[in-house]
Amino acid sequence: MDTPILDFVTTYAAADGARLHMPGHKGQAFLGCEKLDITEIKGADALYEADGIIARSEENAALLFGTARTLYSTEGSSQCIRAMLYLALCCRKTEGRPVIVAARNVHKAFVYAAALLDFDVVWLWPEENRSICACPITAETLERTLRSLPQPPAAVYLTSPDYLGNLQDVRALAEVAHRNDTLLLVDNAHGAYLRFLQPSMHPVDLGADLCCDSAHKTLPVLTGGAYLHVSKNAPAEFCSRGKVAMALFGSTSPSYLTLLSLDRCNRYLAEEYPRKLDAALREMETVRRKLREKGWNIEQSDPLRITLSAPVGISGTELAQRLRENGAECEFADPDYLVVMLTPENRKEDLRRLVDALGENTWGAGEKQKHLKQADGESVCSIREAFFLPQETVAVEDALGRVCAAPTVACPPAIPIVVSGERIGEEALALLRYYGVETVDVIQ
Repeated sequence: MDTPILDFVTTYAAADGARLHMPGHKGQAFLGCEKLDITEIKGADALYEADGIIARSEENAALLFGTARTLYSTEGSSQCIRAMLYLALCCRKTEGRPVIVAARNVHKAFVYAAALLDFDVVWLWPEENRSICACPITAETLERTLRSLPQPPAAVYLTSPDYLGNLQDVRALAEVAHRNDTLLLVDNAHGAYLRFLQPSMHPVDLGADLCCDSAHKTLPVLTGGAYLHVSKNAPAEFCSRGKVAMALFGSTSPSYLTLLSLDRCNRYLAEEYPRKLDAALREMETVRRKLREKGWNIEQSDPLRITLSAPVGISGTELAQRLRENGAECEFADPDYLVVMLTPENRKEDLRRLVDALGENTWGAGEKQKHLKQADGESVCSIREAFFLPQETVAVEDALGRVCAAPTVACPPAIPIVVSGERIGEEALALLRYYGVETVDVIQ
């Protein structure tokens, strides 16, 4: 597979011409990558009006992912989330206030999109309480929710995989959405690689109409590299308006280093990646087996993640520190879980270090911890209203009864405990304390 962006940029860098254009480093080495860092010069194409090398590279990506169109983002899945929600609202078939039905474990980018696009949300609550990260939804629950609404929503929105690696039954949920005359949108930020499993587990192949992937999370792409995928079964308008949607939420100065990285990744995905992925998955199964033999409880998760449930007596954050002291850094940890993300680019030494650093589980299986209930907050005003009203920051202990203005949550996992416009009740307060949140932004 050709790499038009990579070829153009490397040729330009090798020519060593006079750079009488941006960026200001002029190709001189400060970090070492500057020669490849360019702007929209002649022949370099432009991301949001692409008809040259970027357009050809995106066509390669669409071929690899089996989509009607795949668009590049240099600002992560956050940009793609806003764009696909915009597209769903533009193509909705109903009048009145726009509504999105969404599983509650959304990334805060979804909440920001609601503030910008001014839509209402009907929340899908988890079938079981495990973590703020998890929100398992059955087809029956979605069917019941959609039939309870006076008219079809603009879309159904899911996160799959979530931060713990839980995968929704996208195929079944897509069938329910389509049967009820609405679209399915999937935040697949953690699952770009799912397309290259045998068989594919990618949301687009399972029936999603729009899907975003953070390429940089699981593929060898620079941070910020992401895809917005349009299914072949989605409305044709999604393809024609896709660039407008991305431009609406993106910088006019996209990173060419990131574009170059996405372009180079196409060749890797087309050639050696499937073989390397298969080998990595076998090695990870060996790691899971070894950890179970040492007494650790390994949760069900997507294939490139190891999610360890912390036993009674030690927290996930303490286990993360244990790894850190042995030269290993995890992806995410909270009181209940330790999450490790691996890819074919990890060395075998990395896997050995993980197993050795955790060692034996000397705490035993213990009694399963009771998980706090998700906070079903009372909605006082719309998300948009809450964002634009005067607000102040208060200590969590002083937040009871106040109305959330902007969600206060770190990334990872960037999942709001309380959503803008909701009154903070006792359940929310307990969750905020549990996850170590000390302050919250509230409406004055």
